[in-house]
Amino acid sequence: MGILSGNPKDEPLHYGEVYTLWVGSLSAKGMAAGYSTLLNHAGDGDLKKLVEQGIKLSKDEAMAYDEVLKANGVALPPAPPERPKADLNDIPDGARFTDPEIAAALSRDVAVGVTACSQAMAQCIREDVGALYTRFHGEKVKYGGEVLRLNKEKGWLVPPPLHREPGEAK
Repeated sequence: MGILSGNPKDEPLHYGEVYTLWVGSLSAKGMAAGYSTLLNHAGDGDLKKLVEQGIKLSKDEAMAYDEVLKANGVALPPAPPERPKADLNDIPDGARFTDPEIAAALSRDVAVGVTACSQAMAQCIREDVGALYTRFHGEKVKYGGEVLRLNKEKGWLVPPPLHREPGEAK
């Protein structure tokens, strides 16, 4: 039997896996903190639920990455401090993120996260680590669909120019 056969958890991580797990943990922790701040700015109830869901997904993701890192003797990245709760009405208008801006940020983060998970899956040789990224990829795709639906329902979606065939009704 070779070094990379048997129980995947007994196999060593390669440097790329260590790096993506560490960066994934750091990013997820930062995302949870950032979303906690955005939650203070959100006014729409449906948007608040999606931001809260994003916080939970980010915390779960960071915890899963940290478990693998710890099990392999890798120092964990730091987590930002918890954000305090604030009243939306106490945030001045010029300093407040609007609901469409928050929804656009969620969309952007989903796109970046799905791409990062795809790249990480492609470089993994440990099946358990690849499966972890596959799981988070799927969760991000599902979450992204919910964000897209909300953007469409609320009229917050800003599409690029739509392509129409010459002579097609506008």
